[in-house]
Amino acid sequence: MTEPATDGRGGFELGILALDGAMLTSIGGPLDALRVAQRLGELRDPAHPPRLSGRLIGVPGCTRVRTAVGVSVGEVGGPDPLPDVLLVPGLMHQDAGDLLRRLHDYEAEIALLRALHLKGVRIVAACSGTVLLAASGLLDGREATTSWWLADAFRRAFPAVRLQADRMLVEHHDLVTAGAANAVMLLSMRVLAQATDEHLAQHTARMLMVDTGRQSQAPYVVQALVERPRDSLTERVERFLQHELHGDLSVARVAEHCGTSERSLLRHFRATFGVSPLQHIQRLRVERAKALLETTHLSLDEIVGRCGYADPASFRKLFKRATALTPTDYRSRFRLRVH
Repeated sequence: MTEPATDGRGGFELGILALDGAMLTSIGGPLDALRVAQRLGELRDPAHPPRLSGRLIGVPGCTRVRTAVGVSVGEVGGPDPLPDVLLVPGLMHQDAGDLLRRLHDYEAEIALLRALHLKGVRIVAACSGTVLLAASGLLDGREATTSWWLADAFRRAFPAVRLQADRMLVEHHDLVTAGAANAVMLLSMRVLAQATDEHLAQHTARMLMVDTGRQSQAPYVVQALVERPRDSLTERVERFLQHELHGDLSVARVAEHCGTSERSLLRHFRATFGVSPLQHIQRLRVERAKALLETTHLSLDEIVGRCGYADPASFRKLFKRATALTPTDYRSRFRLRVH
């Protein structure tokens, strides 16, 4: 397997897979980071600077890439000589279904991923680019992550992948996956640290104001935006839960209101939400607490009551387990500043 250079002197090249419809930041961000790191390395040690480079790599016939914002970038070359690492950028899409339907448009690129991996190239993917990597079969049996709003659809489409959707970055030997679009910069810093050294990667992150301490996507999740199939039962359940979230809710009560059996409701929740009804109710209560922490000055005790709980201590534990932050830390980070 091709290993990234560790002393900077042998040179390091990052290849970026040329994909029409790619997000411009997923291409430009990592390339800009390499240029900043190159300059910082030259200032640090003028006699022995690193040799860092990046280029677009595409399938035969691809000479330029039209990004999601309509800006064309190039030049695009072939995979030879092999890069040390190949990055699969994120793609703009309408929803998870749209992204999965478009996979056939990228069959040649997915085949290229397999071919380069067989030749020992390390492959990293960010945001919706993780879906292309999963479609190649290379993630089967491995741990991976993806953008939090794609998690449920990803699990259904690629059940052989051991998805860790709450994690910002998952490294599994020669394959690395990262979460949503801005996580591509966190991924870039990880690649840079392995290509050169942690010190240069840390300085580059500071110059670009990249927070490398982010380990979890949990604080950013908005359940209403998670991609899920919609049907009449789901709609009835969601309306009822939102209206009664402050009160005493049980599986039996929800099933009775929706005109179905508890067993059918359990099956429906597992298929649609990936969790039990009670776990989904906990998710919704945490979401309500997040909204109240962001937009009001209510005390935690008041918020806990509006979310259907009586014990603030137990709710704090639930909230931190779901978001990786305490309610106080969450309010400090995400509170809307209204003047």
